[in-house]
Amino acid sequence: MILREFLYVDTDKVRAMLAQLDGGVAEEERETSTQEKRSTVGPRSFAQHLQVTGSERYTQKSLGDALFPMLEEALESEGLLKDVSEEVADLSQWTSGSIEKIAPPGSLVRITAMGSLFDSRYTASVFSAFASVALGLQGMGVNLEPDSGKTPPGKAKGRGGQQGPKSSRPSQAPPDRQLEDAIPDFAGVAGVDANSLRAIVRMARGIFAPGLHINLAPVDAGSVLIGARLQEGRQYLDTEADILFARYGTEPQEWTLMGSVGSYGPKDTSLPDFNFFGPDGTVNRARFADNINGFMKTLGGMGFIDLPQHPGFSVIPFAVYRAIPRDSALVAVRG
Repeated sequence: MILREFLYVDTDKVRAMLAQLDGGVAEEERETSTQEKRSTVGPRSFAQHLQVTGSERYTQKSLGDALFPMLEEALESEGLLKDVSEEVADLSQWTSGSIEKIAPPGSLVRITAMGSLFDSRYTASVFSAFASVALGLQGMGVNLEPDSGKTPPGKAKGRGGQQGPKSSRPSQAPPDRQLEDAIPDFAGVAGVDANSLRAIVRMARGIFAPGLHINLAPVDAGSVLIGARLQEGRQYLDTEADILFARYGTEPQEWTLMGSVGSYGPKDTSLPDFNFFGPDGTVNRARFADNINGFMKTLGGMGFIDLPQHPGFSVIPFAVYRAIPRDSALVAVRG
């Protein structure tokens, strides 16, 4: 039996899939037994004795963690779920194009591989905290530039080296705040300043749309990425990003991802010709949509937006978990 520590479970998808396989999902159990004891008063010869005792035990089981293992077992017994952990760890399977044949889009797969969490919101939060600490230290007169003796302690440019943002014209509406706007201005620290941190966050929220992502890298050197974006509001994913990263960290560790294959990254990253006009000068709507999608496919293939990149693929997640290791020596003794 595998004990799982779930990071994410899409209970809606799990219930829907189980309902298709088994015709429904049991949510509770009830057991009832009744006995009564009654006595009537009267002559002994006419006394009536009826013994009935009553007891009722009601147990409501929240199947929670049991739902997903039930689905895994049911899918495997029907031959609908394939564990492709070994295949995706073999680089030759990717270069030969065999992975897409083994796990075509729409197929249900389970993958156990080294992976890490990523959230551009957390990146912005960390960089903002770093800038705040730098401002605090500079305000206390601490020189954070080890190679520069030009600025005496406590004499940083402006207020602690802070250069306020340029004020916009009164007629201009303030721009919508983005993640990078949370990073305050501060004097550079070891070659890092507010502008460079904001640039990184801008890239982060473009390459990975804000939200929690699980990125599996089954092949060494990071040449392949299998990604899934975890939808908020599902079971277990009910806490803030900074708490999740405080618990699980940013270093790669072994995760198991189960779900359906979404799409593969495109091999061809050439730009479409944007020829969507008909002979009579009208706009061909189907061709226009294809051209726009082709352009986005190109951007995704180049790694500029949140789409799978060749040769990797995306997964629509049902669950993400870590297996809880057992003490092998203790298991051997008990066995």
